[in-house]
Amino acid sequence: MPLLFSYGTLQQDDVQQATFGRLLQGYTDQLVGYDRTMVPIDDPQVVKTSGKTHHPIIAFSGDNADRVDGTVFEITDAELAQADAYEVAAYKRVAADTAAGRSVWVYVDARFAPT
Repeated sequence: MPLLFSYGTLQQDDVQQATFGRLLQGYTDQLVGYDRTMVPIDDPQVVKTSGKTHHPIIAFSGDNADRVDGTVFEITDAELAQADAYEVAAYKRVAADTAAGRSVWVYVDARFAPT
């Protein structure tokens, strides 16, 4: 089953219920070498679901001193597709390794995502 690292709205119970139809169980971890900022959200459905007009977003910095706290969730392939549908175009899903050595999927700033 895929592992998904969330540092933002996918950690919210209401977003999980709306996106996956259930609450996810996870554990805390960190991404090393990433910076976190905010991005405005224009999609009315995503704003309605999250209750927020700005969401956190991360970009790879390459600096090991930069760390982003988050939660790792074990989800199904179908749920990963549901997460893809929830995220707006500002985000791109990429593979990354966490501080604990887990290989995860994570949504990063699409402008700076690896190709």
